[in-house]
Amino acid sequence: MLRNQLNFKALLYAAIVVAAMWLGYFLQHIGWFSGCSGAIIPLNPYGLKGIFLSPFLHGNFDHIFGNSIPVFVLIFLLFQFYPFIAKQILFLGWVLTGFLVWLLPPIDIYNGEFNHVCIIGASGIVYVLAFFLFFSGIFRWNVKFLTVSMLVALYYGSLIWGVLPEELFSQLPEPSRVSWQSHLSGAAIGILMAFIFRKSGEKKVKYIWEFPNYYSEKDDKLWQEYKENHPEDFMELPYKKKENVWERLDELRKNE
Repeated sequence: MLRNQLNFKALLYAAIVVAAMWLGYFLQHIGWFSGCSGAIIPLNPYGLKGIFLSPFLHGNFDHIFGNSIPVFVLIFLLFQFYPFIAKQILFLGWVLTGFLVWLLPPIDIYNGEFNHVCIIGASGIVYVLAFFLFFSGIFRWNVKFLTVSMLVALYYGSLIWGVLPEELFSQLPEPSRVSWQSHLSGAAIGILMAFIFRKSGEKKVKYIWEFPNYYSEKDDKLWQEYKENHPEDFMELPYKKKENVWERLDELRKNE
């Protein structure tokens, strides 16, 4: 039963992406990527390659470990429940989120100064997948996909706070190194794709008897035949006593 329901390709794709992240982290720390090499540098042509490379690069062990689990879980859910559009969602979400991050100027929210930043990490992908999975279930209004939406909301609902600068919620001794631009971009792209692809692939099944004016002469005939052939099934049902006109014949004559 489990073998028939579980999409092993979903596990494979999730494992491949996470393995690539750890390979990138290893190469980064043996010197293949140094400084801002491979990072998204907003509004700088040199930083465009970071759209493809930055999700494989992370600042430290805690950073990559914190992204690995949600990336694995969310990619698995994407390919398990949306196999018909999963590759499109992953690729478009990855590229569009990265490009939007590149377009957003890294301006300090307090003094308005332009900051030169290098953005790395897979948190943008986490946000695009989480918001796609949640809003796709809402837009489709399908029980199966709504269940996925509730799971995402239960475990990753707190992600909503990450779309705003961390400085708004706490007094920090120095500017936060968390890229809220990546989170906001991923959330926006995820919601947009959930809406655009809401009619793609598997749709809600509506059975014919769910329609308010449904009537089938064939079904009605079968039902009547069943009642005639199996009267014992209806013995305990309350019936209106059948009126015998002959017993009221004298009364009817008086009323004429």
